[in-house]
Amino acid sequence: MQYARPISERADSEATSALAPPTEADAAGASGAAEPAAVRIRRAVLSVSDKRGLVEFARGLCELGIEIVSTGGTAAELDAQGVPVRLIESLTGFPQILDGRVKTLHPKLYAALLARRDHPEHIRQAAEQEVEWVDLVCVNLYPFERTAARRGASDAEVIESIDIGGPTMIRAAAKNHPFVAVVVSPESYDAVLAELRDSDGRLSASTRESLAAEAFSYTARYDTSIARWFAERGDDFPPLHLRAHEKLVDLPYGENPHQRAAYYTEIGERMHLLSMVKQHHGKQLSFNNLLDLDSARRLVSEFEVPACVIVKHNNPCGCAIGDSALEAYEKAFACDPLSAFGGVIAFNRPVDGPAAQALSQQFIEVLLAPGYEQEALEVITQKPNVRVLEDGERRAPHEHEPDIRQVLGGLLVQDRDVGPDERAQMRVVTKRAPTETEWSELLFAWRVCRHVRSNAIVLARDLGTVGIGAGQMSRVDSVRLAVEKARVDSLDGAALASDAFFPFADGPALAIEAGVRAIIQPGGSIRDDEVISAADGAGVAMVFTARRHFRH
Repeated sequence: MQYARPISERADSEATSALAPPTEADAAGASGAAEPAAVRIRRAVLSVSDKRGLVEFARGLCELGIEIVSTGGTAAELDAQGVPVRLIESLTGFPQILDGRVKTLHPKLYAALLARRDHPEHIRQAAEQEVEWVDLVCVNLYPFERTAARRGASDAEVIESIDIGGPTMIRAAAKNHPFVAVVVSPESYDAVLAELRDSDGRLSASTRESLAAEAFSYTARYDTSIARWFAERGDDFPPLHLRAHEKLVDLPYGENPHQRAAYYTEIGERMHLLSMVKQHHGKQLSFNNLLDLDSARRLVSEFEVPACVIVKHNNPCGCAIGDSALEAYEKAFACDPLSAFGGVIAFNRPVDGPAAQALSQQFIEVLLAPGYEQEALEVITQKPNVRVLEDGERRAPHEHEPDIRQVLGGLLVQDRDVGPDERAQMRVVTKRAPTETEWSELLFAWRVCRHVRSNAIVLARDLGTVGIGAGQMSRVDSVRLAVEKARVDSLDGAALASDAFFPFADGPALAIEAGVRAIIQPGGSIRDDEVISAADGAGVAMVFTARRHFRH
């Protein structure tokens, strides 16, 4: 293994000896200034798990006369590529032990990182202990997140991936950023080298502060992932709710043009709304597009047979299943053609040519499908603004993924409302039981109803929605709206789903008068007897699920 020459042997007259202890007068020579202004970089510690760009970065530092000190695998990588490197043991005077668990945890290194170089007593104590200054730390951490997410990883493997020395070095350097620079991301290497080359080996105070901010965010994310892994092994609602999010993309604007917006993904989740999604065509996705896309994607994933969902303003305005993507779309569109204008449309089957021809007749904001025939893409992309997305994600969300909503000064956290309700757990409460055809309609409507804003009423026939009443303050108004929305001559034979119980018989009566022949609802009202009596009087079948599905 090669070792860098001591700094005292270099031509640069400003450098202090690598082996000589610092003195008060050396503060300026070691850091470039006694005051925390631009810092001259003379010695760097490199210790990284992510080796991307490492060799090029280290070579660039060496070309600037900067001594490289490194640990185990990083030192071996640099040495193999002919980069002069000095082992950390020569700086600390202490060997690597415990299978690498202890290699940088030493007072000499942390004194070199934490000493204030404008403080005479710090300089005196460092000189007394023969501390050698370190001006730059380049560290990234053991891949805890990747190990914890790997299928089949044992607890011992995950725990061994918890980095100790790395976060400590990063935090020490970041705390003392007036005198030390810290780099945690390979994406920063080029910019750091460029500034060093342009500034005679110095990094400005603003750069060091920016790097420190990135470093503390990096260790916060890392510690959050570890804390979350431990927390989720026990209490689903731990005393401290920890999540970290990483910005994926800036958005054109928020819900309204005067609001700024961005999309962040949650660290540690196996998938997110845009994971494995390819955009074939159209403008950048907006804040509202993503909200509606989330609703559409969640609903269409409920079905295993070909299905289509049309969402507008975060509510489905049409949903249907069919023998093909085209049939599902035509039935979903027929539910509410007016509201479908400018909607978000999601399929769970690839879009073929005939389906694309039908879609091309409408104004669509976003189209999502697991694939497109070439002919379909050629047809759809003739419209300049439609955002055409291909969903290549085959992973399912974590089964314990919580539903989190922000409120003033805090978060509301709950279990996500997932999993189909089983027919075997439902109870027929009327004299007439549903026919098998009616059961199919009821279960379909019930599945859609969970995705509609409460108070929610869904009317279904032929396995497609025909009327949806959403977000009304009274349930009877939701029924009235659903009936009015129906674009059919008659609702005779339709099924109705209600996300919560009917407090009075007026809602069911209004639906029965319109032609509804089967109703599914949770039950539980003090007037259930009146509601059941109204259904029995009209020969309507009614099923209680004993489970509510509010979506506020």
